[in-house]
Parts: sequence; C-alpha cells; structure tokens
Amino acid sequence: MRRLLKRYLPDPASLASNRWLAPFGSTLLHPRLWHLNRHSAAGAIAIGLFCGLIPGPFQMLGAALGCMLLRVNLPLALFTTLYTNPFTIVPLYILAFSIGEALMGRGEADFTPPPEWPGGDVLGGLAALADWMVTLGRPLALGLVVLASSLAIGGYLLIRIAWRAHLIHQWRRRRQR
Repeated sequence: MRRLLKRYLPDPASLASNRWLAPFGSTLLHPRLWHLNRHSAAGAIAIGLFCGLIPGPFQMLGAALGCMLLRVNLPLALFTTLYTNPFTIVPLYILAFSIGEALMGRGEADFTPPPEWPGGDVLGGLAALADWMVTLGRPLALGLVVLASSLAIGGYLLIRIAWRAHLIHQWRRRRQR
C-alpha cells in the first residue's frame, strides 16, 4: 500500500529545490511529514477531512499546520482536503446546517431563504446576504464542527482498518508462497 501511495505523492527533494518553499524548508521538509506508514496516513486523512470543511482558501493552510503539529504525512493531508470543491461544498454545508439545527433543537420553520439579489445595488445585496448568513451562523458552525469531526474519525478508522486488512492479506499471500 505504501508503494502505491508513494507513486503519486511528490518527492521531498523536488520540493526542497522549489524557490517558493525554500524559506520554509527546515519545517516543511521534516522527515516525519513525508514518512508514510499506517499511523501517518490515517492521521493525515483525518486532518485532511477535518480541514476540508474550513471555509474559504484556508483549508490547505489548516491541514499543513495540523500536519506540522501532529507530525503526520503532509502531502496526503493536503490532497485529502480536495474532497470539498464547488460541486460538493454546497451539499456538505447544507448537511452541516441540518446537523447543527438538529443538535440545537431548532425546526425547519426557522430557516429563512436567502434574500433576493437587488438589480443594481451590489453593496446592498452583499449586506443583505451577510445578514442572512449571520442568522445561519450558530447552527452552521456547530454542524460544521460535528460533521468535520465525524468525517475525521470515520476516515481515520477506515484507513486504519483498510491498512490492517491489506497487511493481513499480504501476510497470508506470503505464507502461501
């Protein structure tokens, strides 16, 4: 399994020669951030799944910081954050809002649809959209934390189980030979 993953992950030596990453070389090129075993892979997947729900362009930054803190595989965590994209982010946020509402005890009647976009008043439209988003705040924030945590725990356990099953399969094949 390690050989399969290493085939697709970038080489640390190629990143060391990158002029944009050179200032962070001592931190980003720490050997434990590039080592691949079942512990680092499972931790990286968990961090990537958790940080994938961070709003905006901070997903990969959050994943990189989490990897540096917990010393798990950096490229795998960065790649895992890509499960959120323009096609999946809206359903995930709707699911997170529903989870938050259910946990807060609010019903479907509390949901207000987004405001109509005024034709020429861009600032007024953005202000109305911001006000609408603030009303979604608490249930959405709670739902995002719960959904991200459950995805991270599920991903961690799934990778640990899959890696273990792969090892057992390899052991049995080796024993048969």
